[in-house]
Amino acid sequence: MQAKAIKTDKYLDQQQIQEHLKNVEYIIMAAPAPEHFKETPLHFTLFLNTDEALSKEIQEAILEKFLQEQKIDKPKELMSQLMPVGFALSQAQDTPMPMLLIKPQDQRIIPHAVLHVMDFLANSDAFDEAKKDNLTGWSYSYE
Repeated sequence: MQAKAIKTDKYLDQQQIQEHLKNVEYIIMAAPAPEHFKETPLHFTLFLNTDEALSKEIQEAILEKFLQEQKIDKPKELMSQLMPVGFALSQAQDTPMPMLLIKPQDQRIIPHAVLHVMDFLANSDAFDEAKKDNLTGWSYSYE
């Protein structure tokens, strides 16, 4: 089963991003991992609403708390660092989709905020939409 790409209608501009992130603690995104990752069938991205460099100890504590709360196990391939994040709007979605901007050209043309991002592969029975239905989803957690 092939998942359909989410069609972006527009991106939030700089001012809209600042307004949008008010009172946001973090955003979690779950998507199917590439098929050859049998033990870790889910790709998680945790967007922390901070542009501060977090110590290794704080990063580990946040990740551990998050894994327990979300019933996620076997994290692998962890990337944890400050990254540019854009926010896409589409007709089909209620909330803006956070987008990790990897390519330099995307960073130049898409308005973004710098957030602390934790990106990893893992497994969880709590995210069936991503695991069984090949859907990508995200959820905002507010302070």
